Amino acid sequence: MQLPAHRDISGQSAEGAPPVFRPVEHHLDEVRELIAQQLNATATDGDIQGLLEHVSFQSGKMIRPGLLLLASACCGKITDKHIRVAAIVEMIHNATLLHDDVIDEGQKRRGRPTINSLRGNELAVLVGDFLLSRVFRMCSELEPQAAKVIAEATIRVCEGELRQVVQRRNWRLSEPEYIDIITDKSAALFSSCCRLGALLSQADKLQVRLLAEFGLNAGIAFQITDDLLDIVGDEGETGKTLGSDADKNKPTLATIHLLRNAGAEQREIIEGWLADPVNSRARLLDMLDSHGSLEYSRRRAREYAAGAIESLSRLAESDARDALVETAHFILRRAG
Repeated sequence: MQLPAHRDISGQSAEGAPPVFRPVEHHLDEVRELIAQQLNATATDGDIQGLLEHVSFQSGKMIRPGLLLLASACCGKITDKHIRVAAIVEMIHNATLLHDDVIDEGQKRRGRPTINSLRGNELAVLVGDFLLSRVFRMCSELEPQAAKVIAEATIRVCEGELRQVVQRRNWRLSEPEYIDIITDKSAALFSSCCRLGALLSQADKLQVRLLAEFGLNAGIAFQITDDLLDIVGDEGETGKTLGSDADKNKPTLATIHLLRNAGAEQREIIEGWLADPVNSRARLLDMLDSHGSLEYSRRRAREYAAGAIESLSRLAESDARDALVETAHFILRRAG
């Protein structure tokens, strides 16, 4: 499936959000303000407040709330309900990042030292738990349908993370199994954001389904490119610790492709390199490149992004729909 032509949206929007979110930039500012209000209203201790400020929502790309707001704009007007739910999903995402940094021993996130690198794992985990506790409170005030979607998405994210940890060092993991893991770990939340945006705009069943499908395929493409960035990215550009997938022996689409296409003797050598990534990174990267594994991952990401865009073809034309198309292209550009 070929990606359709797209318009290049140049420049950068405020606070680190991708320029594709410019149609909802003002609403994203409202999301940030609501998050700050929620945290400030609870954290009265100065030290705790400093930790929460370090989470730095302001510098994030806000992709998940951006998707929710654009999906809602495809179906109607953005309301206070959308802002509230967008804040909830961003807080969930940031809580998972705090926990991820502990699991992966990440030293940098969004260009700044991680909380675990500065204050230890215990505080990092507790700050993540604190964010989730605020989410529970906010969800209690939502209508049941929205709260149920959020709860189910959060469960799937946790299941995906658990499955990924369980499958460490499983160099026999298949591509479909990998896709299942990243669907739960990442794409389910993307899909739920788009679903929530449509539901809160009182969209019809077809619109809800198409936007949820867009989010699912875009989320899979996003995670494939994120895994690629972990291999070929520049920490100065990404702002986070790279190489953690290899260091933690996590199979990715590129390594799955490499092992699938290597001979028995080569497989043994490659698995040895994967078990000792720090000393074998350069050789492993050369092997991934020479076997076409990096390009294969990029191609699969393009296919999922094309599938996401195809889901939008049955929606009415609008600036919001165009921005969602551009979001799919933005996802692909992240990893070249």
